[in-house]
Amino acid sequence: MSTSMNMGRVVFYEDRNFQGRSYECSSDCADMSSYLSRCHSCRVQSGCFMVYDRNNYMGNQYFMRRGEYSDFQSMMGMTDIRSCRTIPMHRGSYRMRIYERDNFGGQMHEMMDDCDSIMDRYRMSDCQSCNVMDGHWLMYEQPHFRGRMMYMRPGEYRNFRDMGMSGMRFMSMRRITDMC
Repeated sequence: MSTSMNMGRVVFYEDRNFQGRSYECSSDCADMSSYLSRCHSCRVQSGCFMVYDRNNYMGNQYFMRRGEYSDFQSMMGMTDIRSCRTIPMHRGSYRMRIYERDNFGGQMHEMMDDCDSIMDRYRMSDCQSCNVMDGHWLMYEQPHFRGRMMYMRPGEYRNFRDMGMSGMRFMSMRRITDMC
């Protein structure tokens, strides 16, 4: 049996080094522009979050755990944060099926733990769809958990291109096991 709990609080700031107007958030926020004109730093006081450089949880993503992030540009290469999503703390099993092609086509492999290279482990050169059955995962465009990432929560993902991830190939996957 798995359980998930939402617990988290982050304070976003308009300027680098925690300066300017601030906005405290403890839930998903699809559009931060009504609270801040820009966002260049934050303090994650508790929990884990995904931040996005576009509204509605689109664009480049970055995983944030408890800590201080004084300058998004130098730390992550992101110029601005426009939306954020809380990541529930998960206790229980982790299970995900990855597919070589969209709409659950081609090779299929079921994962229950981290995979630092789908090419090395499964001889799979690409992953274009997945079904997350248990837990929360991060998928990375390069082996060894490097490059751009995408947050995956339980659900069916038939086509990554439809999610604004065209041109991205996912080569490694990691469970979010942080006790944020």
